[in-house]
Amino acid sequence: MDKIAILCSGGDVSGMNPALKRFVEYAYAKNLQPYFVYDGFEGLIDDRIVAASYSDVAGIITRGGTKIRSARSSRFQEESYRKIAAQNLAHHGISKLIVLGGDGSFRGMEKFYRETNITFCGIPSTIDNDIHGTDYCLGVDTALNVIKNAIDQLRDTASSFRRAFVVETMGRNCGYLALVSALTSGSELCLIPEMPMSLDNYTECFQSQIAKGRDYFIAIISEALQSSEETAKWFEKELGFEARITILGHTQRGGNPTVYDRLMAYQFVTHAINALLEGKTDSVICYTKSHFEFKTIDEVALTPHRIDEALLTLAREQFAPLRCQM
Repeated sequence: MDKIAILCSGGDVSGMNPALKRFVEYAYAKNLQPYFVYDGFEGLIDDRIVAASYSDVAGIITRGGTKIRSARSSRFQEESYRKIAAQNLAHHGISKLIVLGGDGSFRGMEKFYRETNITFCGIPSTIDNDIHGTDYCLGVDTALNVIKNAIDQLRDTASSFRRAFVVETMGRNCGYLALVSALTSGSELCLIPEMPMSLDNYTECFQSQIAKGRDYFIAIISEALQSSEETAKWFEKELGFEARITILGHTQRGGNPTVYDRLMAYQFVTHAINALLEGKTDSVICYTKSHFEFKTIDEVALTPHRIDEALLTLAREQFAPLRCQM
């Protein structure tokens, strides 16, 4: 039986535990022995590599974070430690590796593969949603829902006072979380690095809105700008609104994984294992969505809707009676 391992690297995201559950179950279905690497690349170096079983993933699909923990490893940046990591994998007879992480993790894996020829597949897993080549990274939907819930609750108290609430989201250098949250929460202001804007440009507009009855504001700010305090002071000085700052911080990484993140975890892992079995050696599984397009009314109204065949195939594999006999 071939052996396959999985690890989580960098910041944790909700969706990693559902991915681990699918990893173990699908590995067994493909006659592979699954292994967990605890504590990311640090675990590769320190040989925290353990065979996994069904009992290890029972009940974890509802939990945020990652059962096998994650880490950032400065040691893995050094070639000598990467050699140790490769020796540990070889010692266990593991020939295939799946890595859940972000761009830093993938840069590390690129070096690892080039030096050792360890076969791997990466799964984009970061709430920042800033991985080139994929429209979606695991954990993003759960993070957006955490932000949504926070903003909805803040709006309740904002509307009870004449106040401005400045909400700072994570995202490192990418404004995706702030932008989508601002669009879907009905906020009045969104500041992200991709759209440079001076607050002074809003003064006249917001004064006009106040004159027409607006009595509170919600502003969503990306952490990349480091401008939450400046924005709060601007609301008080220029508009006369008492301001409060809410930094959501690491709450955005936790929480019960949403249905969408559970489904994406299922599909990411399935594609990753299939890719390794098909002979792909150094890939990252990406997801790209179609753009909006117009269809005729005949196409829409007269054509029956069908569930995506790829989803049906996954369901047939997952729930086939033969699987219960393995």
